[in-house]
Amino acid sequence: MKQHRYRLTVEHLATANGEPSAYDAPLQFEAGNHDDLFQIAQRLRQRSDLAGINTDAFAIGLKLFGEVMLENKDHPLFADLRPHFGAFMKQLKKGPPAD
Repeated sequence: MKQHRYRLTVEHLATANGEPSAYDAPLQFEAGNHDDLFQIAQRLRQRSDLAGINTDAFAIGLKLFGEVMLENKDHPLFADLRPHFGAFMKQLKKGPPAD
């Protein structure tokens, strides 16, 4: 399957208590996705029904997780979740409820 390629960097800025990070290097990795993550993040930012949600984190996390599940669709870890995830994605793609 053709994929867009991404390099992701996660930098730990502070602990939950506000203390400086003990990690001296960011977590960086490459991942592929069949969708354009920038387009998806942009679309979600424009949805009024997602106001108050960090839509960039939501979009990236969801799409990274979904791609891992898609690439490992026969792994037993995902067996119970797969149908629910599919239903969730269909609902999300429908867009906001009509007013």
